[in-house]
Amino acid sequence: MSSILTNSSSLVALQTLKSINSNLGKVQNEISTGLKISTAKDNASTWAIASTMTSDVGAYKKMSESLTAASETIGVARNAAEQMVDTLKLVQAKVVEAKKPGADLAKLQADVDALTATMQSIGASAQVNGINMVNNTDTQSFAVSLTRVGAGDVGLEVLGVDGIDLVTDAAADVTLVADATDESDVDAVETQLQAAIDAAASFGAAQARIDAQNTFLGKQMDAIKNASGAMIDADMEEASARLTALQTQQQLGIQALSIANQAPQSIMSLFR
Repeated sequence: MSSILTNSSSLVALQTLKSINSNLGKVQNEISTGLKISTAKDNASTWAIASTMTSDVGAYKKMSESLTAASETIGVARNAAEQMVDTLKLVQAKVVEAKKPGADLAKLQADVDALTATMQSIGASAQVNGINMVNNTDTQSFAVSLTRVGAGDVGLEVLGVDGIDLVTDAAADVTLVADATDESDVDAVETQLQAAIDAAASFGAAQARIDAQNTFLGKQMDAIKNASGAMIDADMEEASARLTALQTQQQLGIQALSIANQAPQSIMSLFR
């Protein structure tokens, strides 16, 4: 039965065209954003997981910046301690030289005093952002790891690095003694030297751990980005193929709707 009030063929063609247009809009959005899931409406569960991952990446990035700053702070202290070790080796050589018969103690003492002043200057200036690890014995705490046990359960792992006061040691007077049997000056320098060596080794170990953690953090961020992308990124090759197919379907749908709309016109021939 034909009707001029209800065109069922046109209604079916119209619904089909609406469905095609809706799918076409989704594909065009994927191509423009590069995402197959860009809002919670697209897939609530996947979007929530990906959003948490994205949040973690942002937190890890800040953590990496913090680790870089920590490495620089401890690196300055390590460099200062290593420089003091080199300087103390020179002092040690002066002390030994003073034991030689006929040594010019006045000149050697002047050299030692100058080297001591150099160590004090190095120690006093070895600071980053007001933190000097070789001029006090305070423990500095550095966040080295961010952990997530579950949604909303985030924790920080903190590394404590003890400061070592090498400046006070450097300020101690080393008075040269010409008597080879008197080892008080040798012992004094050796004590300072071992303290500086231990400090450099301690700072070096802490800096190595921080740098290794930062390297791992970079790899972790890459892994999370890849995992998140696998869930929400659009497959551009597939999207392109779907776009072409839907555009063809759209054209055919328009033609089908046009044909369906023309069908009632045939009823006019019955009245001629």
